[in-house]
Order: sequence, then C-alpha cells, then structure tokens
Amino acid sequence: MNKTFLLTVIAMVGISFSSMAQYVDRTNFRAGLIAGIPVGDAADISSFSLGLDIAYHIGASELLDLGFATGFINAFGDTTTISGGGINVETEFDDFQFIPVAGSLRIYPTYDFKFGADVGYAVGVNEGNEGGFYLRPIIGYNITGNTELNVSYVNISNDGNFSIATLGILFLF
Repeated sequence: MNKTFLLTVIAMVGISFSSMAQYVDRTNFRAGLIAGIPVGDAADISSFSLGLDIAYHIGASELLDLGFATGFINAFGDTTTISGGGINVETEFDDFQFIPVAGSLRIYPTYDFKFGADVGYAVGVNEGNEGGFYLRPIIGYNITGNTELNVSYVNISNDGNFSIATLGILFLF
C-alpha cells in the first residue's frame, strides 16, 4: 500500500510540473554510472557498489529543476569473519540490489554547480530485500555542457539503514 501511494504521488507531481517546462529551456534526460563505498552498517555486509543513474528534469524556474530519478544499485556482498570464544566463523553476504523510484529536485546557484536531493522508495530486487525509503542528497558540477560529475549519499531505510557514499558521472541526452 505504501509503495502504491508513493508511486502515485510521484506520478502526480511529475504531471503537474511537466507544464512548467515552458519557463526554462533546461529540460533534459541524463543517464550515467555511479560507484560507491558502503558506510555505517552497510560496510559490515558489503564492500563496494556500482549502479546506473537515470534522471529526467524539467526546468521549473531559472534556479530550480524538478523531475524523476531511477536507476539500479548493486552493493556487492562481503565475506566477514566473526570471532568469539576461540571460534572463527566466516560469513558470506549476498549482493543487495535496489531500483530507486524517486522525485528529484535540483537547485542551480550557478550555471555549472547544482545541489539537491532525490526522495522516494528503493524497491528491493534480490530475495529477502524489502527495500525502503530512499533519500539521496547530491552535489553536481557540469564538467562540459553535456557531462556532469556528482557526489552523493544514498540512504535506504526500512528496519535499519543501508548507506553508500557515491561518485557518479552523468551524460546529457
């Protein structure tokens, strides 16, 4: 029920903002790659992450873009040795995979520099992964007219937090 409600809200917001494209000629589709290092509790069960980043933004004003973000995140499972009482047990964790579905906001204090956030739900793909609330604050810089370099912090929360510090590159299409 929560997933359906969130997806409905995101769709309605997107439809209402699609009429704003007339204000600024900055409507664009971007796709690229992200790589990251799990932090916090995620660092105990995962070693590295790779993903695909996809976004569609509509220029709502000279300083603001609104849109949608999705993609795919794969956090590679880690092998950990747990020691206790003279016994060592090696535990191998599976990969964690998510597909984020989020609303996206970007603020442009300058033409090349931007910051914002993606907020929504990360759908768990692998077995036993329920997904959770998705929050991704992001800072980006346009290297060229059609290439962006960004850093972000991905946090997926359900019963706990799964967090990744990422570096990404996006290309304008």
